[in-house]
Amino acid sequence: MSTSKVAVIVGSLRRESYTRKIARCLIECAPATLQMEFVEIGELPLYNQDFDDEKRPPAEWTKFRDRVNDMHAVLFATAEYNRSVPGVLKNAIDVGSRPYGKSVWNGKPCAVVSVSPGAIGGFGANHHLRQSLVFLNMPALQHEAYVGGVDKLLAPDGSIAKPETREFLAKLMTKFAAWVERNTQVQTGGVQQSGSI
Repeated sequence: MSTSKVAVIVGSLRRESYTRKIARCLIECAPATLQMEFVEIGELPLYNQDFDDEKRPPAEWTKFRDRVNDMHAVLFATAEYNRSVPGVLKNAIDVGSRPYGKSVWNGKPCAVVSVSPGAIGGFGANHHLRQSLVFLNMPALQHEAYVGGVDKLLAPDGSIAKPETREFLAKLMTKFAAWVERNTQVQTGGVQQSGSI
C-alpha cells in the first residue's frame, strides 16, 4: 500500500484553537499510509482576480498553490463562524481554485471535520464547506464528523481526554486512509470553472 501526502488545513487562526488541537489528534491517529502535513493559510492575502489576470500573484499565493498541488489529498478541520466557514478558510479555497482552469483542488480526495464548543459540532460550517468541495471536484469522504462540546473533550495539554473520542477520531482516519487510496489519481490539471471572483 502506497503512502499519500495529505494537506491538513485548519480553518481557525486563534492561538489556542480547539480546531488545531483536534487536527493534531487526527494526525496522531492517522494510519502510516498517510503522511500528514499542516499547510498554513493565515498569511494568504485576500483573493483578488486582478493579481492573476495581470500575472502578478502574491508570493504567498504561489507558495500555497505549489504546496497543495504537491499533495495527494486534503483534510479540512474547521471551526464554525456564524453558521458557516471562517473567512480565512474560504479565502484559501478561492486562492487555490484560481487562476481559471488551474485549481490545485481538482480531483483530490478529502475529508471534513468541524469543531465547536456548541452541541451541534459546527454542522453549518461542515455542510457549507462540502458545497464548495462539490464544485471543486473534490471527492469528500461521506462520513460526517462533527466534534461538539470540544472544550470538554480536551485535556489541559491539548490531548484527547476521553478514550471514546480518540476511538472516534481513529476510526475516521482509518476510513479516510481507505478513501484516499480508492480515490487518489494522477493530477492532470485544474477543472474548468465558470464565473469570476
